[in-house]
Amino acid sequence: MSLELLSKLETKIQAALETIELLKMELEEEKQTSSSLSEQNQQLQQELTSWNEKVTGLVGLLNEEVN
Repeated sequence: MSLELLSKLETKIQAALETIELLKMELEEEKQTSSSLSEQNQQLQQELTSWNEKVTGLVGLLNEEVN
């Protein structure tokens, strides 16, 4: 191989390594976002369950008053 080809190969390898590093950083950001959204989803599901229980209780009270 000529020095020119080796230089081109080195440049391409360096670019690939930089791309890999950027993708690793993006992946870490996406993992953090996913974790945050999972926590938020869990909290919202708990709130929904709580509201459903409250509404069910109030409807039960209304039914008792009507009967």
